Amino acid sequence: MPHIRLDNDAPGILSLFAYRPETGRPLSELAEVLLRGPSTLTRGERELIAAYTSGLNECRFCNRSHAAFAAAQLDEGMPLVDQVCADPDSAPIPPKLKALLRIAAAVQRSGREVTDDDVAAARDAGATDLEIHDTVLIAAAFCMFNRYVDGLAALTPDDPEGYERAAELIVAGGYLAGLPQPAG
Repeated sequence: MPHIRLDNDAPGILSLFAYRPETGRPLSELAEVLLRGPSTLTRGERELIAAYTSGLNECRFCNRSHAAFAAAQLDEGMPLVDQVCADPDSAPIPPKLKALLRIAAAVQRSGREVTDDDVAAARDAGATDLEIHDTVLIAAAFCMFNRYVDGLAALTPDDPEGYERAAELIVAGGYLAGLPQPAG
């Protein structure tokens, strides 16, 4: 049960966006740019960074959502997402993505945990400065999103089919489709 009265029964962060569209829209716009905007990282890879960070933060709603969104956009699907979330170093992903996930994990602990060695390793694996930037921002944003969802105890459904249906909508229409408009 959420800590505050939301006057809607939407799951997770969607209920919070519906409660306060004035903040929900810019947060959704940020997610749209980070996870679906132009990038040399695929949408699936960026969703994987979001899912991994959310898993480290133990935010069940965001982890399950973005794991489903990543799986829907990666050829290897949920088996790969599960492997990455469990142990990215042993997962069958490119060295560049492993290095970026190490940076995301450092950001999750504290922004100051990202070291020159982490950045150098990512560059050595082929990551560009823009990819490093976006990884840091995705991880930082998802630390905020995770704390927002969990801090207000937003509803976290257990049914995996709901997350799969949400993935279809996100893949097709993005993070801004169907958002409530701010009043006024």
